[in-house]
Amino acid sequence: MDEDGFDLWDLRVEVVAPPGAKLWCGAVPGDHFELRGEMLHLPPGQGFSIYSLAAVLPLLAAKQRMTHPADWMSTDAEVACPDPNCPSRLRITRLAKRRFRHADTTAVPMKDSTP
Repeated sequence: MDEDGFDLWDLRVEVVAPPGAKLWCGAVPGDHFELRGEMLHLPPGQGFSIYSLAAVLPLLAAKQRMTHPADWMSTDAEVACPDPNCPSRLRITRLAKRRFRHADTTAVPMKDSTP
């Protein structure tokens, strides 16, 4: 395996809610976005609340990385809507691994690991 390569999960973040629930963020169940590397992709014509995004954003970089199966980051997948009156959740699903190279993602060279 190449020494400067690493894998990240592509993620899908989807709005889920109980049937018939009133959502206050302008979303409908099924609204989603995908994160591929560092790029966020929304379906054409669909928006996403900045407040909902703010609730889930701090977790996405960690969810993209490989974690131990017993780590809560591997098992827990839903984030509560930031509005305490809204019953929706944001479900984070790992889709597929994507390969990256260090040299393609930063101008900072890798340090030589020899003593």
